[in-house]
Amino acid sequence: MENQNYQSSISAKISPSEAIKKISNIPEWWGVNFTGSAEKPNDTFTVKMSGDSFFNFTVAELVPNKRLAWLVTDCNMPWFTDKREWANTKLIFELSENHGETTVSFTHDGLTPNVECYKDCESGWTHWIKTSLFSYLSTGKGVFRAPTK
Repeated sequence: MENQNYQSSISAKISPSEAIKKISNIPEWWGVNFTGSAEKPNDTFTVKMSGDSFFNFTVAELVPNKRLAWLVTDCNMPWFTDKREWANTKLIFELSENHGETTVSFTHDGLTPNVECYKDCESGWTHWIKTSLFSYLSTGKGVFRAPTK
């Protein structure tokens, strides 16, 4: 259990292609400062939260209607001892459709209970996936909140 990556799933009445399009529209559900593009393989983008924090991503994988993966190429999380703890981790969205409903299974590959940020990041991801992304996929509007730190 110690090496279990963070995982969360949601289901919404939306097509897989529309779900991937909305997931890629990061500011609408993650509520962060966003620059770059997250629409096709090898696109790069930066997410900034507060202060000096940032996360640089590359779209590492895009399988239409099935899978989307973002590689964290660099980051700065000044509130943790290891400021680059997310570097070389992946955010993976796997999609499956059943009777007009798409299930999005999210994994943060590399975010495990033995890393410093797990507790804060777990509660953050639970909000951003289960509340905000779910709302955005279902109603077209994300649910924003202040960052954990």
